[in-house]
Amino acid sequence: MKKLKDLPLDSSWQHYLKEEFDKDYMQKLQHFLQQESEQKKIIYPEENQYFHALNLTPFNQVKVVILGQDPYHGEGQAHGLSFSVLPATKYPPSLVNIYKELSDDLVMGIPLSGCLTDWAEQGVLLLNSVLTVEKNKAAAHQKQGWEQFTDKIIQLLNDHSEGVVFILWGSYAQKKASLLDAKKHHILKSPHPSPLSSYRGFFKSKPFSKTNHYLESIGKSAINW
Repeated sequence: MKKLKDLPLDSSWQHYLKEEFDKDYMQKLQHFLQQESEQKKIIYPEENQYFHALNLTPFNQVKVVILGQDPYHGEGQAHGLSFSVLPATKYPPSLVNIYKELSDDLVMGIPLSGCLTDWAEQGVLLLNSVLTVEKNKAAAHQKQGWEQFTDKIIQLLNDHSEGVVFILWGSYAQKKASLLDAKKHHILKSPHPSPLSSYRGFFKSKPFSKTNHYLESIGKSAINW
């Protein structure tokens, strides 16, 4: 496999993150991924899509961050964007509920594809906290270094931008609020859209209209969800 620092990465993110790749934690992560590869384990997403979210949403274009936990671990699902699946793939349960809330919030139909590339290209950074996973083994790559890397991304956005909407679904994502300055950014919290928790307050939380209302209030263009 390629070294992490040699994978495709948008130049705006490269500017801020290039020094991370030489740090000990990233070297350990590289070693872990290399071992997994040598053991012929199947890793999702594909190697060239580890940083897909960053490549679709350059640093200075980030208006919204939707934070996920891990990539989907089923075949043909993950492609580097949180909650998104490849076109023509069956919607996972969390995405089904996201689309239900989207439809209710904005009074619109359910999207015909589970691929959220269009959101990413409008400035919605669809960032997972962990960027890889082993096939059919949820959370298999947690605590190997990815969390430190993606926390750095969140901290960079907090420090070097203003007026970003951070959508934090569930307790795992909400812990990241400690990295954020609520005076500079807009933080939306609700339960996770998974079937286990969606009825505890995710439905009717209206994250999409609230996001657009805030963006327009500070002179930014709304997201066409």
